[in-house]
Order: sequence, then structure tokens, then C-alpha cells
Amino acid sequence: MQMRFDGLLGFPGGFVDRRYWSLEDGLNRVLGLGLGCVRLTEADYLCSHLTEGPHRVVAHFYARQLTLEELHTIEISAVHSRDHGLEVMGMVRVPLYTQKDRMGGLPNFLANSFVGTAKFQLLFALKILNMVPEEKLAEAVAATQKPKKPAIDHAAGAT
Repeated sequence: MQMRFDGLLGFPGGFVDRRYWSLEDGLNRVLGLGLGCVRLTEADYLCSHLTEGPHRVVAHFYARQLTLEELHTIEISAVHSRDHGLEVMGMVRVPLYTQKDRMGGLPNFLANSFVGTAKFQLLFALKILNMVPEEKLAEAVAATQKPKKPAIDHAAGAT
């Protein structure tokens, strides 16, 4: 995932004009600008989501398994892309574990702010690709939805 210029987490991508590009050609053009060395195909397609709001957008989601060497190459390429430091602040690895306190790791990561459908796409991919056991994924999501304890107001306590 990437940390965007607006502080939201999201996936690399962009808009594709279907009059000129297939989804995969357009996506690979955009990825080539930001990551350089990844090519996705129709076989990497996972799902699509329609975003609601004034500007309805169909977000197509692709996923591909990488070797550790490929991941390192992508991370290095991303730092040298033209958008690094402008539109994209950096790559972020998703922690696929939960610490003993049941908040550290994936639950804390999911408490971040995500752009558009990115959080849903992440959870969908983790589940469908069996990257996190379904019960652990459900626990991580539930942990982010628990109300936090209110902070103690020391000024109100002093009379």
C-alpha cells in the first residue's frame, strides 16, 4: 500500500480512459510511472467496487503474489518515481499479524484512514487470498470497532 499526499492509505493506481486503453494496459502504464517493474494481467483481477458520492468511480482491484526480491525491487523503484514525495509519501507494508495485546499489528493498521474503497479491498484480498485466517481477520476488524475509553479530563476533576 501507499501513504498518499493527503495522509490516507491506498493502493497504487489511477484513472483509465477505456476509449484508449484496456484496464490492464492503463493500469500498467500508471504502475510503470510509480513502481516501474510490475506488470499485471487479466489473471490478476480480483474484484470491482462502485464508489458512491458526487463522483462515482468504479475501482478495479488487482493483486499479484511477489517474491521478496520483487517486493524489494518495487520498494526501491517507488522511492525513485516521479510522484514520490509529491502524490505518494512512501510504500507501507501491511502487518499480517496481531500482537498479544490484540491491538498491535493488523488491528492498529486497520484503524488508519483509507481512501475510497481501499480498506474494503485490502480486507477482501486478505480473506480471498487466505493471507490471514478468517477468524483472525474478523478479530482484527472487531478490535478497530470497539469504542475507545474517554480520556480523563483532569481540569474537570479539580474543583
